[in-house]
Amino acid sequence: MKIVLNGDPVETAAATVRTLLDEQGIDAEARGVAVAVNAAVAPRGAWAETVLAEGDAVEIVKPFRGG
Repeated sequence: MKIVLNGDPVETAAATVRTLLDEQGIDAEARGVAVAVNAAVAPRGAWAETVLAEGDAVEIVKPFRGG
């Protein structure tokens, strides 16, 4: 299905937020990772049950190191 991920159109086989994170190589257990679907924050504990649909806009925010 086609979704918009961090502003870019992408094709994904992921059915849930959790499987999308896995597909993108993002450690879902890492501190600081946050996800919003269609501008609504998806609670970490619900990622495995948060179903994605065609056309959803998903934003994934993850921490980065810098100085």
